[in-house]
Formats: sequence, C-alpha cells, structure tokens
Amino acid sequence: MSQSLQERYAPPPSGPQPPSVEAIQEARRQLAGRVRHTPTWEWQGLRIDDRKPAGATVHLKLELLQHAGSFKTRGVLLAMRQLDDAQRAAGVVAVSGGNHAMAVSWAARSAGVSAVVVMPQTANPARIAACRELGAEVVLVEHVGVAFETAKAIEARDGRAYLPPFESEAMVLGAATLGMELLIQTGQLDALFVAIGGGGLAAGVAAAVKHFQPRCKVYGVEPEGADTMHRSFAAGEPQRIDAVRTVADSLGAPTALPHTYGLCRRLLDGLVRVDDDAICRAMWLLFADGKLAVEPGGAASLAGMLHMRSELAGQRLGVLVCGSNVDHRTFAQCLERGSLA
Repeated sequence: MSQSLQERYAPPPSGPQPPSVEAIQEARRQLAGRVRHTPTWEWQGLRIDDRKPAGATVHLKLELLQHAGSFKTRGVLLAMRQLDDAQRAAGVVAVSGGNHAMAVSWAARSAGVSAVVVMPQTANPARIAACRELGAEVVLVEHVGVAFETAKAIEARDGRAYLPPFESEAMVLGAATLGMELLIQTGQLDALFVAIGGGGLAAGVAAAVKHFQPRCKVYGVEPEGADTMHRSFAAGEPQRIDAVRTVADSLGAPTALPHTYGLCRRLLDGLVRVDDDAICRAMWLLFADGKLAVEPGGAASLAGMLHMRSELAGQRLGVLVCGSNVDHRTFAQCLERGSLA
C-alpha cells in the first residue's frame, strides 16, 4: 500500500480569476429553495477518535445528501438557468461516468427539459439505471474519450446545449456555494479537504474559502489511479492520463482542463494522493462509525485527512463528503476491503 506525501506547489503568477464574493452570493440566491441545505456534522465516535489527528475537531460536510446524490446538482442547476428558450426547447447533452449524468438528468426533469447523457460502458450499472429512471436518454460508448466526441456530435446535430462536467464557470460557482455554506455552518477552520476529479469542486470550494477564511488551508485529494491534477501541477500545464485505474471512478477525469486547472493551481495549498486501500478504509470508517453510505470518491477527502494527521494535531478540520452514488455490491466489496486494510 503506497501513498504519496502531500505535495505543495507555488501558485502561478497569472491565470483564471476565481469567482467574486458577489458572484458566489448571487449564485446562492439563485439556488435558494432549489438545492438542499446539506448538514455539517461534528464527527465524534470511538473509531474516528482513535484515528483522527490528536486533539483535532473534524467536521463532515454531508453533501452526499444533495439532490441526485452529489454536489454536481448545484452547478448543473446554475447552468440550466443560463439556457435561452431555444436551448431549453432543444434540450441538453452531457458526458459523465455517473454523478454529473445523474445531476443533469435530475435537473432536466425538474425543469421540463429533455436530456441526453453519454456514458462509458464501464459506468456503474446502478448509475446508468438511475439516469434512465430520471427520464434521460442514455448513450453508452466504449470509453470516456469517445464520450466527449459523441456528446459534441449530438450537440452539433440536435442543437442541444452541452453542459460540461467541471470546466465551466457555472460548475465552479455551484461548488463555491457549497464552500460558503460549509463555512457558515462550521465557523473558522484551519484546514479543509476536498476530493479532485476534474477540479471544479476543489476550485469552487477553495475560491469561497479564500474569500471568507483566507487563513484556512485547502487540500485537494486525488486517487493514485487518476492523478491528473498532480501530473498537471508538476508539468505546469494540464495533462492527460492514459487510463483511470481506481475504485473511485467518479474522480476519474482523464484530462485536466485550463480553467479548473488554473484555479486549483492558484487556490489550493497542497495536493494529497491516496491509494484505493486508503479510500476503502475511509468508506468503512464512515459507515462503521457514522452509519454513512458513501461512494469511493466521496470518501477520498477523509482518506487524505487521515494521511496527513501527523501535521494536523489540535486543528479544526473540514472534510467534504461529496457523493453517495454507489451500488450495494460495490459498496459491500469496498467495506470488506476497508475493514482489512
């Protein structure tokens, strides 16, 4: 079992600008009554008390309770509000292995807009079924790279509006509303841990934190088998990986893209890589101690915090639990692995 040390990189001298305080507040206003105000829970329990940093307070942000089971719903709803009448009539198209597809399916249904979601054949069958149950047309393709090409072809053919999974101002702003909500609930934090897939979640949450609590450090957590952002930070520009090899498939973005990469590079205080054993152990801990059914990607942030626990003694910590979309077989397999790790 291997885990990389936390890595820190100097921010670039220029790049994309994070959303302003006013933009984040306006996004919160637009989402009021449309998204769930998910709870934040100060985690206390026998198992976490044995494993957390000495003397630390751990606050879990339970965004897994959001509509469609993940944080993605916030940004998707903001993007849907930007559609004009012609776009709403034509419908939307999106690419995703699961969470974004489910959020788009849910938001489209609630808005009375038709949706096509392009998903790789390897996507979890339960997520595919959930999108269909929500009324979306699901197009299955061989792999994620083909999925983006297919979605663009559908956009051009049908005039549908393409809703990016992370590389958009709407997705970053949606995540920023989550960050602001968390800080209102917890008060001052010393450090916050956020999972990274494409980087939209980490970029948006970090933007809010740096506006409202600039002393709080924000760490992005990636699986070893999908470490696109680590490679991009090291290279100084967005990078692509040849394949996603992690149980945390919802964090499996095959490429970093300029906007979210630039914001993460500017705003994050460090990156942490965790292996699948650590992710499964975090899933087991969340279930055994907190009775929470969390998808692997949703547990990555906890795995990152536990990996850095020697540096975090006595601190007030936030851990963003970002999703719950996992089928019972995968969940059981991960719990078994985590209990033995």
